[in-house]
Amino acid sequence: MSLQGKTAVITGSNSGIGLGIAHEMAKAGAAVVLNSFTDRDEDHALAREMADTHGVEVRYIQGDMSRGDDCRALVEQAGACDILINNAGIQHVAGIDEFPVEKWDAIIAINLSSAFHTTAAALPGMRKAGWGRVINIASAHGLTASPYKSAYVAAKHGIVGMTKVVALETAQEPITANAICPGYVLTPLVEAQIPDTMKEYDMSREDVIKNVMLTRQPSKEFATVEQMGGTAVFLCSDAAAQITGTTISVDGGWTAL
Repeated sequence: MSLQGKTAVITGSNSGIGLGIAHEMAKAGAAVVLNSFTDRDEDHALAREMADTHGVEVRYIQGDMSRGDDCRALVEQAGACDILINNAGIQHVAGIDEFPVEKWDAIIAINLSSAFHTTAAALPGMRKAGWGRVINIASAHGLTASPYKSAYVAAKHGIVGMTKVVALETAQEPITANAICPGYVLTPLVEAQIPDTMKEYDMSREDVIKNVMLTRQPSKEFATVEQMGGTAVFLCSDAAAQITGTTISVDGGWTAL
């Protein structure tokens, strides 16, 4: 499908899932706004490279998604935001009684509150344009739980709930809101963890992936960033115009257990 004439704003998109989604949006013809909290030469070079590759306009806008003002400024500076993809996220693992308060606050701010601020800023423009898509990148942990991930699980459950509210508030408009719930996705960050895990468990790469990293993913295969992007592009299509307020799991069967 073609997304020519549309602008996609993707938070946390200079690497990993966000970057994969950005490439698929650009491949479909959308103008793209990349974002992260850094403001490095390589961030802007990434935007130029993507623009050259796909022949669309790509910009990089710095914004700290832990700050509500930065979240709203990102949408304002983008100028247009037909497709909002709330992807920014961080993680920390600890028991509740030992969970650092500052980590809890940061995870809730970046993984959940940022989506509130960007969505609030984007909806008026979508309404004026007469079309819009809000796509929140949740997680299998938005539908289930794991120990030691209290803040992450709380934030991802929260973003699933907020997705439903946005969908109901826009149900009679040409705007949809949905959440994608990935399981384990093969990102550069995950790839970098494999060699150390192989050493720790004295296992082969294949065994580490199957028996350690993907113990909860029945397919025993990672999802890919391209699959995340393809799912997001589908949610922007006419075929998905009546899909709103729901979750799409891309998790190899994790949440079927």
